[in-house]
Amino acid sequence: MRLIHLHTTFLFIAGLLASSCSSPGHLTAEKENAAAVLSTIHAVNRYWQSNNPEHGRAFWDNAAYHTGNMEVVKLTGDETYRQYSEAWAVKNDWKGATAANPSEWKYSYGEKPEYVLFGDWQICFQTYIDLYQLNPAEFKVARAKEVMGYQVKSGRNDYWWWADGLYMVMPVMVKMYKITGDPVYLDKLYSWFTYANSIMYDSTEHIYFRDARYVYPRHSTATGKKDFWARGNGWVFAGLAKVLQDLPVTDPHREEYMQTFRQMAETLKQYQQPEGYWTRSIMDNAQAPGYETSGTAFFTYGYFWGINNGYLDRSAFLPVAQKGWNFLRKVALQPDGKIGYVQPIGERAIPGQVVDKDSTSNFGVGAFLLAACERYRFLERK
Repeated sequence: MRLIHLHTTFLFIAGLLASSCSSPGHLTAEKENAAAVLSTIHAVNRYWQSNNPEHGRAFWDNAAYHTGNMEVVKLTGDETYRQYSEAWAVKNDWKGATAANPSEWKYSYGEKPEYVLFGDWQICFQTYIDLYQLNPAEFKVARAKEVMGYQVKSGRNDYWWWADGLYMVMPVMVKMYKITGDPVYLDKLYSWFTYANSIMYDSTEHIYFRDARYVYPRHSTATGKKDFWARGNGWVFAGLAKVLQDLPVTDPHREEYMQTFRQMAETLKQYQQPEGYWTRSIMDNAQAPGYETSGTAFFTYGYFWGINNGYLDRSAFLPVAQKGWNFLRKVALQPDGKIGYVQPIGERAIPGQVVDKDSTSNFGVGAFLLAACERYRFLERK
């Protein structure tokens, strides 16, 4: 591992020099080996961690970065990266929202301690469980067991009312099953997924509105089109990949998750821009035109993951995945390792919002790292 690190700077600079031969508007495929992708992964992750030494709260934006970082740990075994996520977990006492009394717990939107059942405070459990799997100690998953154990016994099914929540919590449910063996987590995963579909899934287009407020025709773009938010669908597409990665092959609903994943892949393919990215409003480029990294990175991750695991046809979807990756490495990736063109925190495509090379974020970096890891695996297997 250390030998790989010695070559990181050289390979990263060489990759940038090669990329400079193509302008952002001409993202043709170039020869690229797994070592070059690995050097990019290290450059991006080291840039982020060195520029963000102070750990933040266990809310969704920080936690989404750590899902990407833990994928890099899984790929490389790098102890420095693992320690970075563990330090974040320790700072947050291995908890999300911290209220102690279950009678006070809420699951509507909220950033205060009592919003324990709100999925944006539960995505952190993905990383805590991954760290537990590397070095088991009960305190690492005690809060996850307390919170999720309470929730699956609550009798409610309307916890996931926004598209982002499917990435935040669906993978948690499968991971909880893996560490407890309790099938209730898989049962509730399906029940809550079914509810989410009932309020924000478009069965004609096979992709998701951000939440019930954005369902057409109640809401539309300025030109009257359906307004499907790219990052919102990126959360779902990536979340389904993560679920399928860990879901038992015997699960009775596995084929339905797979079908949703494949149908999303077919729809999203139609709206990819020639340069490899997706605009913020998937079906209406004019609503918020221009480059965007976070949705594109989650889609690219999902496509490569599906190809790598035999769930998406290589001949049909590899060109989509490769164009997405070419955008990420040639436009989103800046020479110093920063990831740009990330739409800021929000819930829709906002007309006139500026997104440029200096627009970066923790969750955008996490999404980039997920895509890069699957790109590496694709090249390594090839």
